[in-house]
Amino acid sequence: MQEHSEATAAVAAPGDTAHAAAPQPVDKTLRAAVVGTFLLLLLGALFFGKDFLLPVCLAFLLALVLSPIVRGLARRGVPEGITAVALVVAVLLGIGSAAYGLSGPVTQWIAEAPTVARDVQRKIATLRRPVDAVVEASNRVEKMAENGDPRAQRVVLAEPGLLSRAATGVPEVLAKVGLTLVLLLFLLASGDMFFEKLVKTLPTLSDKKRGIRIARTVQREVSRYLLTISLINAGLGVAIGIGMWAVGLPNPALWGIVAALLNFVPYIGAGIGILLVGAIGLVTFDTPGAILLPPAVYAVCTILEGQIITPMLVGRRLEMNSVAVFLAVAFWGWLWGIVGAIIAVPMLVVMKVFADHVDGMHGLGEFLAARDTPDDDDD
Repeated sequence: MQEHSEATAAVAAPGDTAHAAAPQPVDKTLRAAVVGTFLLLLLGALFFGKDFLLPVCLAFLLALVLSPIVRGLARRGVPEGITAVALVVAVLLGIGSAAYGLSGPVTQWIAEAPTVARDVQRKIATLRRPVDAVVEASNRVEKMAENGDPRAQRVVLAEPGLLSRAATGVPEVLAKVGLTLVLLLFLLASGDMFFEKLVKTLPTLSDKKRGIRIARTVQREVSRYLLTISLINAGLGVAIGIGMWAVGLPNPALWGIVAALLNFVPYIGAGIGILLVGAIGLVTFDTPGAILLPPAVYAVCTILEGQIITPMLVGRRLEMNSVAVFLAVAFWGWLWGIVGAIIAVPMLVVMKVFADHVDGMHGLGEFLAARDTPDDDDD
């Protein structure tokens, strides 16, 4: 009887094991479905909530850049609230001055856009003969419609101009700028409130110490990176503005500011800037050497910045995986437009620094990091 029981148990054991293991694929499928649903909901929230989330993200990034100034002056006895108000007023004055100074050149370029387009078409006419054939056929159809030919029907769609569309979007832009600056003021004036709340929420003393250490490290490294990159891009804008003035390109200050903003978008920003100054050079100058000089100067400045200055000042620790950077720029540019593309890399750096200092996220930090080199002994 005992042998029969043992045999029965031996026979039943594999079945029991298989029966216990059977629900596991169901659990994995359910888990994957929950994660996929969460990601889809998150993507929808980011897309439909961009009017609110974009100013919030900008305010937090600006707070990370300016927080070292607030902290340094606080150690010298200057109240954090006064420093915060002064910094926000300085940011507001900078935005207003830039908008006022660039309004004239931008308006002029928009008004002259049809003339510029005609000049570009005239100078590259030899390269666009197939396109000219299509345009000629379209003009024939248009003439047939004007002559009352019953076989052709003319449809005219009235499109609003660039200036009118910009004017209608001004209130929305002002509202976003106002939300960003007000939130920035509160973030800077709050000082160490974040660390105080962190201490109160963590359960044990060791967790409190570890949480404060991680939070301060993340804030210090990210603020240092963002401030360094902002200064580098500002210097690049000044260099390109001087270079465009030296080669005789109109409105060099405009191109310096455009270059500084575009440089926040790795790879793509430099290419767009080179194409823009190349197009303006094509319209402005007549000789091939003069036409090629502005994009050449722009390319040399961006190459020196990207290959020498930025790696030297930022260091290997915060260099990023180029594939991850490109995907982040493409994703946030698709989701939030040009501003999303500009803040994509700073947000990626925030994610990397946070992952480097939080247990369980080191794999993500390693993926976002650049390729290791033999000189990286301490990494």
